[in-house]
Amino acid sequence: MNAVNKLKLKNDEGKFICVGLDTDLEKIPLHLKYSENPILEFNKKIIEATSEYAAAYKINFAFYEKLGSKGFDILFQTKEFIPKDILVIADAKRGDIGNTSRHYADSVFNYFRFDSITVNPYMGEDSVKPFLDYENKLIFILALTSNPGADDFEKLQLKNGSYLFQRVIEKVNSWNIKSNCAIVFGATKLQELQENIYAFGNLPVLLPGVGAQGGSIEEVMKLFIRNKKLDLLINISRGIIYKDNTDNFAPAAKKEIISLNEKINKLLSE
Repeated sequence: MNAVNKLKLKNDEGKFICVGLDTDLEKIPLHLKYSENPILEFNKKIIEATSEYAAAYKINFAFYEKLGSKGFDILFQTKEFIPKDILVIADAKRGDIGNTSRHYADSVFNYFRFDSITVNPYMGEDSVKPFLDYENKLIFILALTSNPGADDFEKLQLKNGSYLFQRVIEKVNSWNIKSNCAIVFGATKLQELQENIYAFGNLPVLLPGVGAQGGSIEEVMKLFIRNKKLDLLINISRGIIYKDNTDNFAPAAKKEIISLNEKINKLLSE
């Protein structure tokens, strides 16, 4: 099953939550820190508790790369715990000159066998194209991100009066020849989301920023429902995986994702 179909299948089931595995040894429950492989054990239990209810998982490479070769082993093993019908996103934000991007794509898609990746487009089309050549994958390209520093560059105004992030969305639509393009748009930027959702076209959307960063799942979902656009993922990391810091962390994560799904499906049924 290709990546786009995996996302569509889960969205059709009323599942829109992407669980972010930003696993930090300093934040996992204390009792796990004495196990042989604390991060892997934590990830395994989170996945077992949430996979029935998740639309996707997003694994943030930074939290694993910092551990060196052991971290890459944990990353690879974590991915193997995830059921094969669930989209798995490599949150690596790659983007470099074409030849370098080609090797990044080869690593993520052929070695780690991820379904999807986040890509930074600011070196232009030749830095993105090596990822787009994988027609069965899904490439989430940064448009307007949820961090405060997004204003530094992404919201720069161009000569024609539009903003740089709007130009990115326009370009991504033009690159979507193989129907494997998607965008990242911060859920904390609700006004910009309201003003630009029409420009997304058929692009799936990954929305970080709900929960700990202040984005509202209800406001985001109402906007997408109102615009009859239901190909999306709402990423939540800390709000699910660190919901509880005791032996009860996995059941607490399960309870939280079930609650989020109930909120979403209530809005869908109204």
